[in-house]
Amino acid sequence: MNDYKNTLNLPQTNFPMKANLAQREPEILNKWESIHLYQTLRQERKGKKKFILHLGPPYANGHIHLGTATTTLLKDIIVKSQTMSGDDAPLVPGWDCHGLPIELNVEKKLGKPGRKVSLAEFRQACREYATSFIDIQRQEFKRLGIVADFDHPYLTMDFKYEANTIRSLAKIIKNNHLQKGFKPIHWCLDCGSALAEAEVEYAEKISPSIDVRFEVIDQVDCWRRFEKVAMGQGRTSIPIWTTTPWTLPANEAVALSPSVQYALVATPTEQLIIADDLVSEVMARYGTSDYTLLGKVMGEELSGLKLKHPFYDKTVPVILGDHVTIESGTGAVHTAPAHGLEDYIMGKKYDLPLINPVGDNGCYIASTPLVAGRHVSKDNDFILQILKDHHNLIHAETLKHSYPHCWRHKTPLIFRATPQWFISMDQNGLRTMALEAIDHVQWIPEWGQSRIYGMIENRPDWCISRQRTWGVPLALFVHKDTGELHPETLRLMEEVAQKVEKEGIEAWFSLDEKSLLGHDAKDYKKINDVLDVWFDSGVSHECVLKQRPELAFPADIVLEGSDQHRGWFNSSLITSIAINGKASYKEVLTHGFVVDGQGRKMSKSLGNVIAPEEVIQTLGADVLRLWVASVDYRYEINASKEILSRMSEAYRRIRNTARFLLANLNGFDVGKDCVSADEMLMLDRWVIDKTRLIQQEIIEAYETYQFHLVVQQLQQFCINDLGGFYLDIIKDRQYTMPANSRGRRSAQTALFHIVHAMVRWMAPILSFTAEEIWNYLPHPSHEESVMLTTWYDQFPVITEGALFNASFWETVQQVRNAVYKEIENMRQDGKLGSPLEAEVTLYCDRELKNKLDLLGNELRFVLMTSFAEVQEDDHQENIIKTDVLGLRLMVHPTSNEKCVRCWHRVADVNQNKQYPGLCGRCIENVFGKGEERKYA
Repeated sequence: MNDYKNTLNLPQTNFPMKANLAQREPEILNKWESIHLYQTLRQERKGKKKFILHLGPPYANGHIHLGTATTTLLKDIIVKSQTMSGDDAPLVPGWDCHGLPIELNVEKKLGKPGRKVSLAEFRQACREYATSFIDIQRQEFKRLGIVADFDHPYLTMDFKYEANTIRSLAKIIKNNHLQKGFKPIHWCLDCGSALAEAEVEYAEKISPSIDVRFEVIDQVDCWRRFEKVAMGQGRTSIPIWTTTPWTLPANEAVALSPSVQYALVATPTEQLIIADDLVSEVMARYGTSDYTLLGKVMGEELSGLKLKHPFYDKTVPVILGDHVTIESGTGAVHTAPAHGLEDYIMGKKYDLPLINPVGDNGCYIASTPLVAGRHVSKDNDFILQILKDHHNLIHAETLKHSYPHCWRHKTPLIFRATPQWFISMDQNGLRTMALEAIDHVQWIPEWGQSRIYGMIENRPDWCISRQRTWGVPLALFVHKDTGELHPETLRLMEEVAQKVEKEGIEAWFSLDEKSLLGHDAKDYKKINDVLDVWFDSGVSHECVLKQRPELAFPADIVLEGSDQHRGWFNSSLITSIAINGKASYKEVLTHGFVVDGQGRKMSKSLGNVIAPEEVIQTLGADVLRLWVASVDYRYEINASKEILSRMSEAYRRIRNTARFLLANLNGFDVGKDCVSADEMLMLDRWVIDKTRLIQQEIIEAYETYQFHLVVQQLQQFCINDLGGFYLDIIKDRQYTMPANSRGRRSAQTALFHIVHAMVRWMAPILSFTAEEIWNYLPHPSHEESVMLTTWYDQFPVITEGALFNASFWETVQQVRNAVYKEIENMRQDGKLGSPLEAEVTLYCDRELKNKLDLLGNELRFVLMTSFAEVQEDDHQENIIKTDVLGLRLMVHPTSNEKCVRCWHRVADVNQNKQYPGLCGRCIENVFGKGEERKYA
């Protein structure tokens, strides 16, 4: 028997089946470097519509983690998809370079600044440390396939950036938003510095929970305020409840609610004034049931009552505050203006002394009676003993509760009043303007709007001063006696900025005041505080968007994790409103936190941390990119080795589909082999139009940042439309018809359009694989990289016929699936091997029969059976019902012989003795003009 294998058009391509991404991706990176991809894109898109995604700067400390990789890959996907749409979408990376984390790491090596090394040497070491991690992270981002201007990033420690940071502060001062205040702020005892709101996180803490007596000094005055109440026995007190005994030395008042009713409660030894609704709860806590209610009065009637401090010889007043609630405690709140924001506000209202007895080191200052020199974090027990000695500790226990902690050290914070510089939220209407601006920004997801609205609405003034070494200086001169700003502050700040632009921040720290102030130097001094690092990144709209000619203000979009509503989204919004009167961005996209497969936060202690480098080395960056794109980022993002392994399988299916397309384009010459639309087979026309419609949906998903829908469309197209239908059907004519036949070239023309569209769909997400595919494509005109192209726009115009329309082929797919279901049942029962061993009879209602009859003898190629016929259903018994309306069917094993070339089992196999083993169709395809196909 003759071997007819050489007469078949078997698929052939050098595009490898095995991805080997870990080895192949670096080669593609080298290609992008060699063609100067980013610079070429800027040149080719010059003059096109701008799309500006502003990159919030990651911190130049440590290697990137999976959360950082997720954020940055989402940004890269957005920019690449916008570039595919023809926009000029530059991507300028940046790094946040100042701040405490770098200081702490440098301290580990050099010790504290000013001891073994000078302050200047320490700052230089910080600069070098940041530079080292910028270089590390730059390479890590590149390895992910990020295409950006890595040769010209913005760094918050660049001299020009530092200078423009100072200029940004000057603009805020000009607009009257800066305020100096002695206010309580979050203070980290480990950092030795004030913290911004974004640097505070909440965690469980066990604290002492105590009730303390504040004895009434004038009992007659007190009892007079309760109508018709006779004097009781013993002293009268107002008990307060607190979890911070260390703040009691700073107590200046006791606050009651004006609108709460208070009860005078008599016990055998004393009288207590407690919120009426809390009496039973409080007395139970005190372990007594022997008490009597003597009278009641509204809180406002007790205002001005004089009380004894529980252990100091001083008098404190009863004041009224709406912040006092009856959810817990006693209805009376110990008030220390130096140690709480609400306390501070009440202190301002009642002109209470603002005395902070706690030093920067967390110890009580020397002038603090009884507790001088003791550390607040270790002093609660000592305070309790003092209260016992003064017979003013009513009750003590411990309480586990949520408490503010330092996000770096994970240690509890304290509130302490210190002289600081603030961006005032209300001094000149900043809060109101910011809230109005939020309504003009598009928030994705929508809940981001209410989240940041609540944060701006309720946030305190922003403390922007830090008592640290490595940071941009406030660059202010203040009067030595009054503390007021120099009257020429704006001019002086510009002169300082000019010096910093040439010499860096050291120009300020080494500055001799006389060189700028002249005779005023005797009355003014420079501030040595540095700016909060969130201010540095927050003014990137001034220092980057307005400075780089390829960028623009405001940004079209910013994207970060959901924690940045209290971080960079917040600081960028506030500074831009304070400077420009409008937001620095038009759209804000937020993604959820990356957690493990069980929804737990990733941590070393749990052993569930997955490093991006690990994924890249084992599965490849494209699998990581596909995982990022496939998740609905509005919610928490689950990651585990199992999840990533499944994503690798999904990647493999996409890659194999691309390989099949390329392999079947072997020998296809675009210039001479393309078949015009009106000459193409009906099935090929359908698949081209299907591809065009899917591209519209994919572009819309990209434009609305729904990348998981892009992945779903791509996977469904590869698995269902192509692998499960179209590619399965065309294998026969691809392999068996003459190489240059209309039927084969028609399919190849369709495949050409499909793969050219699909490679572009893949490019923003599967960037490496798309580039690899691009290298194997037949091109009419060859761009060096798929990244330099736009969405495919060369689809032939398909005129949808009245008969062979999309609805027709959808019906055919349903019929085919019904046939396959039955064939599979027979295979499971051992009655059939392959579908080509089957003969199918379709019993249809008239409407369905009319449709299927259009395919004629080519129906069997669609069903991939050796024989198929359509009959009008005469409702015989024992015919198999299907899920398709109007369809029943029967499948029988064929008795015909198998053609050795096409494997179809038809009656005319071996009928021509000259060509043993062949069917008549193959004889015609090999030795004649070739068969004719019209439909499939």
